[in-house]
Amino acid sequence: MITLQHLYDLGGAMFVGFALLSLFDRANKKRLGNFLFYALLATSFLAGHLLGDRNNGLLALAIAGVAGFGLLGRGDPPTTSTVEREAFAGVFGNKLFLPALVIPATVFVGTLAYKFTPLGQAGLFEAAWVTPILLGLGAVLALLVIIIWRRPPVLAPLNEGRRLMDAIGWAVVLPQMLAALGAVFLLAGVGNILGGIFGQIIPDGSLFIAVVVYAVGMAAFTMITGNAFAAFPVMVAAIGVPVLINSYHGNPAVIGAIGMLAGFCGTLMTPMAANFNIVPVRLLELRDQNAVIKAQIGTALPLLLANVLLIYFLAF
Repeated sequence: MITLQHLYDLGGAMFVGFALLSLFDRANKKRLGNFLFYALLATSFLAGHLLGDRNNGLLALAIAGVAGFGLLGRGDPPTTSTVEREAFAGVFGNKLFLPALVIPATVFVGTLAYKFTPLGQAGLFEAAWVTPILLGLGAVLALLVIIIWRRPPVLAPLNEGRRLMDAIGWAVVLPQMLAALGAVFLLAGVGNILGGIFGQIIPDGSLFIAVVVYAVGMAAFTMITGNAFAAFPVMVAAIGVPVLINSYHGNPAVIGAIGMLAGFCGTLMTPMAANFNIVPVRLLELRDQNAVIKAQIGTALPLLLANVLLIYFLAF
């Protein structure tokens, strides 16, 4: 059976490769910092389930410390030149995107097959984590396709991955950190506190206002934390379950799924979502640090309104 831990092992092996390549990259003056950063990430992926909560917390602090004290630099792995890339684009055109499409295709087809064919009864995947496992499998298949098709140098996938990770820098740890932050808020009772506040604001019997508070609250809390996964458990505990589901008998699937989309609207409008909104600025070398956010606000606000209406009309 393929389990979620196998997916973590795959990611950990990748970070081990990044760490070793960084260690021997003499063009990077901060290569030891990069080596330590990727080695700690590899430890988290490979052995996190064995370390316990306290040691994992210390490991997270160590990762943040390496990044926060400016110990990371950008390596200089071997890669293709701009001229070579333009030549590839001229020859292959949009076919270059085909390997990338293997990933969503694997998830889509695999999910349908798991649900509607005997594959779901075969016990090949850990049942609770089918989608993430298929996502990892899709990435492996896409890599195999590009290797068979273009036959790049053996270390090219790791070198290109390390080049991208070095360009992103410290922001690479944000998805893990912010997702964990939601669980911390939930255990701290933040959802119950907000629920008490919202209970005083929302008039009795006003379903629409309750939906607005839930959706806008998801977006606003996401803007504060930088990640909808951190906002979701808090807002669900505050208003999603006690008000929309228990009091108004709403459809939990619709409330949960579209609520997450409302949170993602907040992701489009906040610099706290650095991996989405700040990293592209750095990669594209834009002058305006908020250029990505400004370009996305015109999409985020109408989409948030649409999510409010979808929850109101579809969940009840």
